[in-house]
Amino acid sequence: MSNDLVKRITALDWISLQRMLDDRGYAIVPALLDNSQCQEIIGTYEEEARFRTTIQMARYRFGIGEYKYYQAPLPQLLEQLRSGFYPELAKMANRWLEQLGRDPAYPASLAQFLEQCRENGQSRSTPLILKYEAGGYNCLHQDLYGEVFFPFQVVFVLNQREMDYAGGEFLLVEQRPRAQSRGHAISLDQGAALIFPTNYRPVLGSRGYYKTAIRHGVSTITSGTRYSLGIIFHDAK
Repeated sequence: MSNDLVKRITALDWISLQRMLDDRGYAIVPALLDNSQCQEIIGTYEEEARFRTTIQMARYRFGIGEYKYYQAPLPQLLEQLRSGFYPELAKMANRWLEQLGRDPAYPASLAQFLEQCRENGQSRSTPLILKYEAGGYNCLHQDLYGEVFFPFQVVFVLNQREMDYAGGEFLLVEQRPRAQSRGHAISLDQGAALIFPTNYRPVLGSRGYYKTAIRHGVSTITSGTRYSLGIIFHDAK
């Protein structure tokens, strides 16, 4: 990971990102990765030694497509993205806990948080790369791999919309208590990132904050091939 990218993560407008997460339940980070970095990540897809497992989505009725979980240690670019995003997101996560009347629970560094995962039997790496061909899609789901989970995750689109693929919008569906679900369809440019809740988010109501559950997925790819990178901060059992 270049020093320039490290600086760009640090220099992101985290106050605005926090406001977007509070108001909309998600936040978009424009074009953080350049084309060469996206191609570097796509290039790992055929390097089987980098991965601990490959999932054919149709086999489990998750959708149509394929994804691969990276083996630890992660490629340097992924490792630094994961550790670079974590500190500010941990501050937001603790703020959300406080809004719900709970004590802060997330330590300042990724290494400390991963130690909590290991203490609960979660030691398998979770960052993953996903590939969809035309007709592929991802059903709505949550990425919970054990009792310990981090409240946010980050996804990057690695190739160019309307050039390399069409369709494939990122889907977020919010299940509001005693109300119908609300959905968002989000298109990302190459190298852009989406920050979104792993499980739920707090929403201010007439009697204070309450939880609304969030699920995510990908709409049908209508042509081409779509690659994306998922940065999940908790490890799996």
